[in-house]
Amino acid sequence: MELRAFDPERLLEALLRHKVRFVVIGGIAGRLLGSPTLTNDLDVCYARDRKNLAALSAALIELDARLRGAPEGLPFRPDPPTLEAGDHFTLSTKAGNLDCLGTPAGSAGFHDLIGGATLMKVGRASVPVVAIEDLMRLKQAAGRPKDRVELEILGALKEERERKKS
Repeated sequence: MELRAFDPERLLEALLRHKVRFVVIGGIAGRLLGSPTLTNDLDVCYARDRKNLAALSAALIELDARLRGAPEGLPFRPDPPTLEAGDHFTLSTKAGNLDCLGTPAGSAGFHDLIGGATLMKVGRASVPVVAIEDLMRLKQAAGRPKDRVELEILGALKEERERKKS
C-alpha cells in the first residue's frame, strides 16, 4: 500500500461519511485545544456497539487500513468481528496513521468521553473533541514521557482558560 502524507481531515471525513460515532483524543485533540505539540497520527475513541463497529469497518476498508508495525503479510481484515474481538488498533491508511481505541487508559470508553466533548471545526467538518480535563485524565493514565510533557502543556492551557473566564 502506498502511504500518503498524514491527512487528518481526510481521515475524519471518512469516519463521518460512514457515520462512525467517535471522539477525537490524543495529539490532534491537544492541538485543537491549543497545544503547540505536533503529532503524526489521529487518535479516536469509538463506540463499541455493533452498528458502530460496522460503520467503523466500512471507513477502515475505504481507507485501506493495515496494522501498523505488524509483520509484512500478516492478515488483517477490519471487519466487525475483528473489531469486536479487539479494542485498540494502530493502523496505517492511505491518509496516514490512525489509532482507534475503544477504551483508552483512564476512561470507560466512548460514553465516558462524549458527554464533555465539544464540536470543533476541522477543515469542512465538525467533529467531537474530548474535553481538556478528560484529555488530561487520558494522558495521566497513559503515563509515557511524552504524555507527561503534554500534561504540563494542557494544565497550563486549562489554567489560562479558567483565568479568562473569571
